[in-house]
Amino acid sequence: MRIWIIAGTVLVALLAAIGLYVAGVFLGWHGHSRGPGTITGDAIPAAVVSERAQAQLAAADAAGGPTETQILFGDLHVHSTFSTDAFVWALPMLRGEGANPIADACDFARYCSALDFWAMTDHAEALTPARWAQSVDTVRQCAARSQPGGVPDVIPFMGFEWTQVGGLPEDHYGHKNVIFETLDDADIAARPIAAAGTTVRVLRENAGSMLPPEIAFLDLPNRQSYYDFTRFVSEVRDTPLCDAETPSGELPDGCYEIADTPGDLVARLESQDLDPIIIPHGSTWGLYTPPGTTWDKQLVPDMRPEEMTLVEIYSGHGNSEEYRSWRPNLGPIDDLTCPEPTEDYLPSCWRAGDIIEDRCLADGMDAATCAERARIARQNSVDVGLAGHLTVEGEMVADWLDAGQCRDCFLPAMNYNPGTSVQAAMALSNFDSGTPLRYRWGFVGSSDTHTARPGIGYKPFGRHYMTDTGGADTQALAERFVAPDDAAPAQSIALDRDALLANAGFQMTEVERQASFFTGGGLAAVHTSGRSREAIWDAMERREVYATSGLRQLLWFDMINEAGDVIAPMGGEADSGDVPRFRVRAVGSPVQNPGCPDVSIHGLDPDRLEQLCRGECYNPTDARYRITRIEVVRIRPQILEDEDINLLIEDVWQTFDCDGADGCTATFEDPGFADEARDTIYYVRAIQEPTGQVNGDNLRCEYDETGTCVAVNPCFGDYRTEMSDECVADVEHRAWSSPIYVGYRPL
Repeated sequence: MRIWIIAGTVLVALLAAIGLYVAGVFLGWHGHSRGPGTITGDAIPAAVVSERAQAQLAAADAAGGPTETQILFGDLHVHSTFSTDAFVWALPMLRGEGANPIADACDFARYCSALDFWAMTDHAEALTPARWAQSVDTVRQCAARSQPGGVPDVIPFMGFEWTQVGGLPEDHYGHKNVIFETLDDADIAARPIAAAGTTVRVLRENAGSMLPPEIAFLDLPNRQSYYDFTRFVSEVRDTPLCDAETPSGELPDGCYEIADTPGDLVARLESQDLDPIIIPHGSTWGLYTPPGTTWDKQLVPDMRPEEMTLVEIYSGHGNSEEYRSWRPNLGPIDDLTCPEPTEDYLPSCWRAGDIIEDRCLADGMDAATCAERARIARQNSVDVGLAGHLTVEGEMVADWLDAGQCRDCFLPAMNYNPGTSVQAAMALSNFDSGTPLRYRWGFVGSSDTHTARPGIGYKPFGRHYMTDTGGADTQALAERFVAPDDAAPAQSIALDRDALLANAGFQMTEVERQASFFTGGGLAAVHTSGRSREAIWDAMERREVYATSGLRQLLWFDMINEAGDVIAPMGGEADSGDVPRFRVRAVGSPVQNPGCPDVSIHGLDPDRLEQLCRGECYNPTDARYRITRIEVVRIRPQILEDEDINLLIEDVWQTFDCDGADGCTATFEDPGFADEARDTIYYVRAIQEPTGQVNGDNLRCEYDETGTCVAVNPCFGDYRTEMSDECVADVEHRAWSSPIYVGYRPL
């Protein structure tokens, strides 16, 4: 009897221990708070920094460009695993590296990508007070480590991302990066400011659906990472909300602050006597932008558009520049219809009907019945917007072909939404106050890396490290969270849009297709008078900046007088009543050597160099790629309310072919400016000869004799695409100048 009592006691104790262990998994008891990492590399020698600058000046001189200033390259959009999505995608079972802390960004910027500046912009929604303090401290350490001799090898900025997502067009404002000028306490927000809505709700109320705690049992050797994620989320939930009625400048540091709109965000920053640079980005990204969203509602005084100095026109999540006349849906939100296909666009809602109709006919049903089912499928799809793919059960990625995509855009964002393109925004005017209110942006590119790797686009390699590609490492894991549905019924299902929006999360989006659209990302280039924080900030404030698709083209764009003197540089404003004249000069980016330069090899421990750079660094030769042409875009903002912007955006307005080995120079005029008597915006693209780009061919369509996409071969982020498959295709890399804003003033 005693033996049974002892055995029973042991069993109860064992079960209790197991129960406590399991409870601990769910409650985060076994998780650790992740830190910001450790910066290991010393400063790049001043001689190396000087040699880089001299090589650029020599290229500028050969092209006839100015040599009294210099161009610095940076990345103003960088995430570490202090961001929720970055943490998730870093998990081992999603082919991640486990952790990508902030300290890695500092060493990567100096030794791998050789940037001049970068900004830390983790999502505010996940930045607890402790993480915010650690972030600021690490960026300060980076600045101190990078400038021991007075000339910095890299200049880091501090910031955060306000990550707003609305379920409907009327309450969607999109994402904004907030960048602070200095690293002094007085110039940095006391707290990051999160965006109200879907993002906060998912993280604070429903994060378990992103990564259930029991997932640790599916990957026991790496279980600590999953425990740490549970702790990561619990720390956000445990941070008390700030009092919404108290001005931001009077709030305690330790609470969780939320802003409802861009105007509210600006007001809260001003309450702390802050004047940061705010950069909208990802505006056309159909992964989360509700179809039919436009810029109009943000072009009102209450939303403070004048505080949005720059716009991110290109990133590793795709291009947001180009306007198109087609739309993902038509009509008001309560009476939507699915548009018919055009030569250059196949609406996803229309393709939903095609899939159902094909299944129906294959089942032997009559054509009339199948056509009616297709009509219903299109309506079911368009009614729920982003979640339209959920109305087609048993669907596969390949079934959608290239539906929803901008077929003729340069490296477009997935499920492109043209109403929120940069060109669409710049054609708009708001006349509520009499004087037209318009967007006045400078253009930048950035990476939007989620692996703490600023400036990752320098070479086409490392798809799972140098882009945001990621996914389940085995089929079994994929089926654990997305149960396979072998049934492919020949009719769609109607879903409740309101119920979907109330429980919005990643399940609404086409995450699988997104992996085919991730690239290395872009860069921000600034024209500066010197290599300093103050000079970079001044260039950004006056908008004398430009964007690249990841490489380092040199670009100058100026409005000039008859003598060739500069009236206004890129980003500037000028008035004219006569024929405006412009000059553009462009030089291609450096051809790269394989591997890493000596300064990188000797500057970092070999294991850390391999872990960060993955065997390839920015390693330029003296040769440069050829600029093949210059394209000029002309936009004439509305001068009448409801003027059709389709008639106001001229892309391409003029083109100049180039064949010079040392670069390309073109001058042009607008002889019709005075006759049209209206304000006009001009900017240029410098197009480079084709070179490789990860995911350069997106879905890798196969075309029939009419040019129609009839099959796709996506680059999946998961087990279906080999890690060794970089999915490289040639693209025409480019640089976009900031616009010159010319106001018409009669002579």
